[in-house]
Amino acid sequence: MTVDRYSGPARFNHWITAASLVLLALSGMALFTPKLFFLTALFGGGQWTRAIHPWIGVVLFFSFLGLFFRFWRANLPAREDVDWVAHSGDLLAGHEEKMPEVGKYNAGQKLVFWSMSGLIAVLITSGIVMWDQYFYPFTTIEQKRIAILVHSIAAVLAICVWIVHVYAAIWVRGTFSAMTRGHVTGGWAWRHHRKWLRELVARPGNGRNAPPHSPAE
Repeated sequence: MTVDRYSGPARFNHWITAASLVLLALSGMALFTPKLFFLTALFGGGQWTRAIHPWIGVVLFFSFLGLFFRFWRANLPAREDVDWVAHSGDLLAGHEEKMPEVGKYNAGQKLVFWSMSGLIAVLITSGIVMWDQYFYPFTTIEQKRIAILVHSIAAVLAICVWIVHVYAAIWVRGTFSAMTRGHVTGGWAWRHHRKWLRELVARPGNGRNAPPHSPAE
């Protein structure tokens, strides 16, 4: 039995966002320090990297905005999140059977979602202040200096959150299938998101022996 988890448009939206993040990280690091300037070769040189970087940021912003509107409701804090955090040590120790039942997303996934939401908002705001080609007359030199510092810190934090997100997806076997094929096995859903599976089965039209179907967002 398989369970629908993400629709085709949602998966496309996710991978555009992921690709944008990777390209921004590479181009941003290339511009951040001379030691990584060699990375500009991936984008056609230093001038092209400087020109392309902010536009990739625009793509990231609108792509993540699509993800935000798709998933923000499912990522709202819930009572079981407190219990999940309290038992996080059991999860790290491999005793997943002691974890509480959770909905479509657990507390860790929600933390990643809201962290990226806040960090991307900071990145786009500080990036606009730094984008002299279009916004130079609207900010002072002091504001630009502060924006550079804030942008750099937010970028480092975003990269760290992204690494945690990717590691968790690799660590939890079967997770990649959700974002590549759009579905997961019934066993995966039962083990990791039992409350969500129960809600799907309880929906009208899902008989006791029929495979559950969700809106797959």
